[in-house]
Amino acid sequence: MAEYEPWLRRLVPLLVAVFMTVLAVGAVVQCRDARDRAVTDAVGDLEMVAALAADQLDAALARQPGVKPTEALERLLPGRALTGGRQILISDLSGRIVAAVPSLGARGRLLSDLLGPAQPVTGSPDKAGVMRIDLADGEDVLAAVRKLGAPYGQIAIIHPVSDLLSDWRSASFRSGFLLFSTAFVLIVIAVAYFWQTNRAVEVEAIHARVHSRIDTALNRGRCGLWDWDLARGRIYWSASMYAMLDMEVRSEFMSFGEVNALVHPRDGDLSRLAEMVASSRSSTIDHMFRLRNGRGAYVWLRARAELVREGADSELHLVGIAVDISDEKRMAERSATADVRLRDAIEAISEAFVLWDADNRLVTCNSKFLALHELKPDTVRVGMPYAALVAHATPPLIQTQISLGESPRGGARTYEAQLGDGRWLQINERRTKDGGYVSVGTDITALKRHEEQLMDSERRLMATIADLRRSRQALETQAQQLAELAERHAEKQAEAESANRAKSEFLANMSHELRTPLNAVIGFSELMEAETFGPLGNRKYVDYAGDIATSGRYLLAVISDVLEMARLDSGRVHIDPKPVDAAVALRTAFADLGGASSAKAVALTADVAPRTALHADPRALDKILAALIGNAVKFSRNGGQVGVRVRPAAAGTNLFIEDEGVGIAPETLALVGRPFTQAGATMRDGMKGSGLGLAIARSLVEMHGGSLRIRSLVGRGTIVMLHLPGPAAAGPALVPTLRDAPRAAAARHAGRRAAEPTRASVA
Repeated sequence: MAEYEPWLRRLVPLLVAVFMTVLAVGAVVQCRDARDRAVTDAVGDLEMVAALAADQLDAALARQPGVKPTEALERLLPGRALTGGRQILISDLSGRIVAAVPSLGARGRLLSDLLGPAQPVTGSPDKAGVMRIDLADGEDVLAAVRKLGAPYGQIAIIHPVSDLLSDWRSASFRSGFLLFSTAFVLIVIAVAYFWQTNRAVEVEAIHARVHSRIDTALNRGRCGLWDWDLARGRIYWSASMYAMLDMEVRSEFMSFGEVNALVHPRDGDLSRLAEMVASSRSSTIDHMFRLRNGRGAYVWLRARAELVREGADSELHLVGIAVDISDEKRMAERSATADVRLRDAIEAISEAFVLWDADNRLVTCNSKFLALHELKPDTVRVGMPYAALVAHATPPLIQTQISLGESPRGGARTYEAQLGDGRWLQINERRTKDGGYVSVGTDITALKRHEEQLMDSERRLMATIADLRRSRQALETQAQQLAELAERHAEKQAEAESANRAKSEFLANMSHELRTPLNAVIGFSELMEAETFGPLGNRKYVDYAGDIATSGRYLLAVISDVLEMARLDSGRVHIDPKPVDAAVALRTAFADLGGASSAKAVALTADVAPRTALHADPRALDKILAALIGNAVKFSRNGGQVGVRVRPAAAGTNLFIEDEGVGIAPETLALVGRPFTQAGATMRDGMKGSGLGLAIARSLVEMHGGSLRIRSLVGRGTIVMLHLPGPAAAGPALVPTLRDAPRAAAARHAGRRAAEPTRASVA
């Protein structure tokens, strides 16, 4: 609170002034309230007296008509009704005052002249009630007027305001005297306070100079002064304590809780010291602990204090100093850490280590040394003489010892020793600068065994080299034989490729040669069937001519498929993909297959969004659609339906061709797509063909960079999914050959389960 004392000295006069102002305002407000209360009480009493006087007077006059009104009022009204200067006036019907109690010379005057003709109490007395008015002579009064029965007119009660406020004036005078007395006493107290404060300031200045000198001396020694008041639970801290802890000086005194909160959790708290001192178990304290400084770090302090009793009540104080020992602690911790690290390093090495001092006493050793000499850890201690340690040890049995070097001047030697259990040790012994002696025993059993293994490996290596020479000669002979086999294989492969090209060229030439006479057969049979040059005579000739034309067209289609397959196999087919309207392509395909679908009453339907484009070669797309939709129509039942759906897909377009035909068996599905392969027993005789349509369609689709997948259920129908990539996804055209078709079909069937479209619509 010391830092607030200058403000308190400035605040005391202001507080005295405010207090006096509050007292004055309170007194004024109290006086005004008392005055208003006196007037209000007088109004109530006056109204009650007026009503009582009018009622009692009317009743008395009714009982005794000849009685005087003054006598009746004095007899009927209570004594306190006329106290405080009140006056009762009675007027006749003309308004003249005929009676007054007490009589003050108002008889004979008009009541209106006394009260004032413009006052409401004279005009409408019953409604006006009690009013504060000024009389004709200027006197401030409270007046109440009530009507009386004949022969009297009105009764008026007048109470001067000066008389009814006499008690209020006396009380106000007493309050003012008390206020003045209080103000005088406060002023005297304030003057005494300032006089005492000035003396305290002078004493504090002297005290501050003394403290500054003490703190300067304490700061140089990195220590601080403190005084712990055990009874009040507060601790005095010198400025040097704050400086030592890098804390801002907030107050000379700190509470026990504040100081205890700065103590490190592992160092306990200061309450134990207080309990020890309070129980008189010790009159001095020498305690080391850590306190948190202003930067949040902990500082080691050593507090030394003595118990002091002060005052008449023998208050207990712990007075002493606290010294910063952080540097000593850090040095001790570093030394302990270095010792621990050294011991850990000695223990972690794989050799047996022992160190003796100049007097041949044990300095340190590791567990490997103890295990080598079969020593128990509890029998070995630091400083143990060499003779005592040897007495507890069991020396290892040395079968062989090989000296590797010795230096008498340096007191060093190195040798290898083979123990009785077969292990080998390399022992290095050295003298230290202080005359001590260090010995390190390294287990070299693995090195010795490795050396033996190397010698054995060398012998085996020489035998292996001899075997390798013989193997190299055999390998050279085998290499010559493999070269001859490779040459023969290359010759056979060239012959097979030449035969395959000859086959393709033969099929292409044969197909071309067969198409020329077939075109003539088909043309002449159509002329004969149409009887272009006249009737044939017998109707059967016309039927035969139609059969010839139908068979020729079928044979021509087969030959065209063979020719197309040969061209694809020989790589002479090239495509030029471009945008093709899907709806137009489907209409063209449906028109070409209109005859076949009408013959079997198969309905062709298309589900394609407007302006859907396919990126494909128009001629190749027509062949693909003709082959796939033609197969669907061919394998559909009479009256069935073939549907084509076109849907956009990732990086391309998918075409789904669905039919409700006989379907394909699972074991046959793997063979579908091979050239000249039929679906097998699931087809009726009328469904036979060349077996090249699906192979040609698949080859053309793959040339576009797309794929063709089939899903079928026997008796339910088949779904063929044709995927054509878009312009950005289409790659270079790859033309599969006839000899690659079986392997490609098998590979496609292996991955068909994961990628085929569902058959839910067919099922």
